Amino acid sequence: MAEHQELLAEMPAVSRLSTPERLRHAQRRRAQQLKQWAQAQKEVPAIPKAAAGGGGGGGGERKRRRRKKRVTFPASVRLLEAAARHDAEEVRQFLESGISPDLCNEDGLTALHQSCIDDSLPLVRLLLDSGADANARDAELWTPLHAAATCGHLGLVQLLIQRGADLLAVNSDGNMPYDLCEDEATLDCLESAMARQGITQERIEEARAATERAMLAEIRELIRDGKELDAPRGQHGGTLLHVAAANGYLAAAELLLEHRARPDACDADGWQPLHAAACWGQVQLAELLVAHGAELGAKSLLEETPLGGFGDGSVAPCWELKHKRAAVLKCQEKHKSLLQRRTSSAGILMNPTPSKPHKSPQSPKPHKPQIP
Repeated sequence: MAEHQELLAEMPAVSRLSTPERLRHAQRRRAQQLKQWAQAQKEVPAIPKAAAGGGGGGGGERKRRRRKKRVTFPASVRLLEAAARHDAEEVRQFLESGISPDLCNEDGLTALHQSCIDDSLPLVRLLLDSGADANARDAELWTPLHAAATCGHLGLVQLLIQRGADLLAVNSDGNMPYDLCEDEATLDCLESAMARQGITQERIEEARAATERAMLAEIRELIRDGKELDAPRGQHGGTLLHVAAANGYLAAAELLLEHRARPDACDADGWQPLHAAACWGQVQLAELLVAHGAELGAKSLLEETPLGGFGDGSVAPCWELKHKRAAVLKCQEKHKSLLQRRTSSAGILMNPTPSKPHKSPQSPKPHKPQIP
């Protein structure tokens, strides 16, 4: 099985792949893991009978204890593994034993997602007939329809639409299934279905903006109640500003920063919101965060900075931000110095012999914006 450092080293190359290429790469990785696991099981040495049995009651007890030790996997792992092998009969047995068809792994991937990636029509039909959620979402908010549309699996797209798949489902990148489809016939199927359902451009834009609208409503409620805006959320400990930065929610980020959300808040991995904006190529968010004091050289627990370590070219504009921020700071310093000189000169003219040193006036605090 691949070592952690090996996986990290190949991330830049993987990030440059197209979505179908990335899916095929993941499938190859999974096949390698299964093969290595099977080989490792074959190489486990057998326990000699003499050592196992011993001579007397104690040895027999030890043998019985050894027999009781078995490697077991969670039901979700077994179901997804059977689906990845396209073993419809084993999947059927799992489902008939009472296992939920919607079990998922740590990334939120269900057997239905996996079967849609693999273009396994019999498995998709079996899972849907067993009550699988056609609109299940993984950690990146991809639905099975996103997966089937991305891969251009026309038959699966038709079946999922018949079973109630949401044509307006938006993933974490703001994409609907038809946005990701490059196969002409499959795209025509999606657009025809959207037309039959009376989906207009207005509804499409409304669906895209729904998540940020809900987030804005939540932020306004927190502000109204005087609650903490920088509280860690979810298992990774990111703040609302992390979420806004990663997803490009400019209005939400502006509202948070106006109400003193911290641009240097860290999640469990030591990422600041600027890391998230840089990683997902949210240039406008990066500019906004830098303007509010975010540090371009801030390091995560793995020594990652927003300016490097992600390798897909999406953070290239941040190099310009570094120079812009330096220019802004230089301009501010120059203005402050000029203001101090003018104030000092005015003080000398008005008070030729001041009794105590003149203190330059403090810059007024910026006006605190009100909630819309």
